[in-house]
Amino acid sequence: MPARTGTPPELAPAATPTPRRARTLSLGACLAAAVLVLVVLSLAVGSRPVPPEAALRALWTPDSSPDSLVVHQLRVPRTVLGVLVGAALGCAGAVVQALTRNPLAEPGLLGVNAGAATAVVLAITGLGVTATAGLAAAALVGAALATGAVLLIGASRGVAGDPVRLVLAGVALAACLHSVTGAVTLLDARAFDSYRFWVVGSLEARQLGTALVVAPLVLAGGVLAWSLGRGLDALALGQDVGRSLGLRTGRTRMLALVAVTLLCGGATAAAGPVSFVGLVVPHAVRLVVGPGLRRSLPLCALGGAALVLASDVVGRLVVRPGELEVGIVTAFVGAPLLFWLAMRGPRR
Repeated sequence: MPARTGTPPELAPAATPTPRRARTLSLGACLAAAVLVLVVLSLAVGSRPVPPEAALRALWTPDSSPDSLVVHQLRVPRTVLGVLVGAALGCAGAVVQALTRNPLAEPGLLGVNAGAATAVVLAITGLGVTATAGLAAAALVGAALATGAVLLIGASRGVAGDPVRLVLAGVALAACLHSVTGAVTLLDARAFDSYRFWVVGSLEARQLGTALVVAPLVLAGGVLAWSLGRGLDALALGQDVGRSLGLRTGRTRMLALVAVTLLCGGATAAAGPVSFVGLVVPHAVRLVVGPGLRRSLPLCALGGAALVLASDVVGRLVVRPGELEVGIVTAFVGAPLLFWLAMRGPRR
């Protein structure tokens, strides 16, 4: 009887993860741990410091103590919103960069933020809206209308139009909307006073109800974006290659814009325009784990949440007892980080 060759199954070496998979798992674990630490810091840090153990105790067993009231009424809503806004912007940035095949693209490039800003100004001026919930609703409607206009203009020669046309349509529409916003705020001092607090991007004085309204939009946008991952990866190879692989390019682009609207529109409605998160986070994640939207999208969500929470915590500390809005801090943090990534990327 011939001798059997090869290694018996019980002695065969276990399958080891590929280097890219190992990097993905390691980065995911690090980002998840960072988000958990930053959540605790967000509950504890502020004009009234609360020890971390007291903040966690107040979170699980609330009472009528001052620390418990501060944690539940002020810091839990802004922490939840920080996670939602950061995750939404990180995912939206990844989708926009994949859609336009431009690593320096961001959600604002498609006119989403400009549409939200114009709608907020018109709501203040024409309808007298000043409540946070009303401004959030106006911002969401404006973001949706702006994205729809970009899609119509960019698809004027067919829904499967070139991504360059989408970008040009977004830039042109954003310029027009910024002009309208500037004209209205110059002519209406009351609108300017309300608008200038919204436009910097802030998590302060937000209610938990805002998070409950925004969460379904962010979840739906994230699920839709993840489901489009393989299609957008194929589209990144070129429109002709995507079609040869059986991809319906026009449908993929349209659904990707819907996902960006849900993600970026929900985040902007909740906190105002927060810059650099959708630009820096996807770029940094790709440098570590490489391309592939389905693999990088959860990491972008964790990275965006970590960046927004960290910026919010830093904003509470640098000018105590006052605060810097999170949109200002992300701009200060994001610009040097983007410069460093740009200098480091070609060497890698």
